[in-house]
Amino acid sequence: MNKHAILVVMVVLTVLLAGCLGPVPTPGPTAAPPATAGRTLTVMTHDSFSVSEDVVAAFQAGCACQVRFLKSGDTGLALNKAILSKDNPLADVFYGVDNSFLSRALAAEIFEPYTSPALAGIPDDLKLDPENRLLPVDFGYVTLNYDKAYFADKGIPLPKTLRDLTDPAYKGLLVVENPATSSPGLVFLLTTIAVFDETGNYTYLDFWRDLRANDVLVVDGWKDAYYGQFSGGSGEGDRPLVVSYATSPAAEVFFTDPQPKQSPTGNILPPGESFRQVELVGVLRGAANSDLARQWIDFMLGETFQADIPLQMWVYPVRAGTPLPEVFTKFAQAPAEAASLAPAQIESGREGWLQAWTDAVLR
Repeated sequence: MNKHAILVVMVVLTVLLAGCLGPVPTPGPTAAPPATAGRTLTVMTHDSFSVSEDVVAAFQAGCACQVRFLKSGDTGLALNKAILSKDNPLADVFYGVDNSFLSRALAAEIFEPYTSPALAGIPDDLKLDPENRLLPVDFGYVTLNYDKAYFADKGIPLPKTLRDLTDPAYKGLLVVENPATSSPGLVFLLTTIAVFDETGNYTYLDFWRDLRANDVLVVDGWKDAYYGQFSGGSGEGDRPLVVSYATSPAAEVFFTDPQPKQSPTGNILPPGESFRQVELVGVLRGAANSDLARQWIDFMLGETFQADIPLQMWVYPVRAGTPLPEVFTKFAQAPAEAASLAPAQIESGREGWLQAWTDAVLR
């Protein structure tokens, strides 16, 4: 969920100017503190990966090795780099493939199977690859966030379903991300396909055409949507509805100093109309340090790393029983029922859906 191509430098500048940070994880180190000896494990990730330095140091102490993080763009770009370099891998392990890119990643045959003992502590519904070439690490929910103050001041009822967003009462209120350039944008498009389908009396394209007629605003990425156009919390825009993450209200509280008793933003979670995004990790085939890669995967699925995930990447750990920070239990919400599409369906339909969406919304 949550889960994100964010320009780290721009985020830092935003923090310095605004004095608080919205629902984006604090960027992790691009390289861990140096170890005293041993080999170097290279972990390829998307740009939104983050982990505490002391957590990385704990792994390094146990493996007598160094860990280097190779941040390689958003999920799609990073995966493309891994596929293009499969004959001479750039890293030993890859983290960040999600269920929207799972079939593409497996079809490229760039991962070798590894059944980690830690899988025993992970619920079966999060294990998306029966051959364990890719193992689940975290999950989150892409959904609608709203500006509490706006709706209270205007006396407008909250939309109860996605279809409600096409009502004239919400004309000009919604900002979304372009699915061709944004991870949450793509996941939201998948949500609409799961909800409205491709055929029938009212399809996903009918919904998007109605959104266009209702003055939906489309921007390239999450950062612009949330900080630039959204009016709630740390947003500086005038649109009180935004496609974001179900953990965003919790992050609004956590990164505000002093922390408020209530989040200025909330979630809209119609049953079956928020999408669960699962992120996975795998050993790259032909890795120079495949043994260290397997140790790192065990570590990512272990107690120390899993407990670090919520306040670093603002998504949920997959390990059952991992304690959540209080800000999550108070202000983050999970939908009672999530939308879903099979990875193979996503892979076969993605490019066609993106083209059809572009024709219906941007042209």
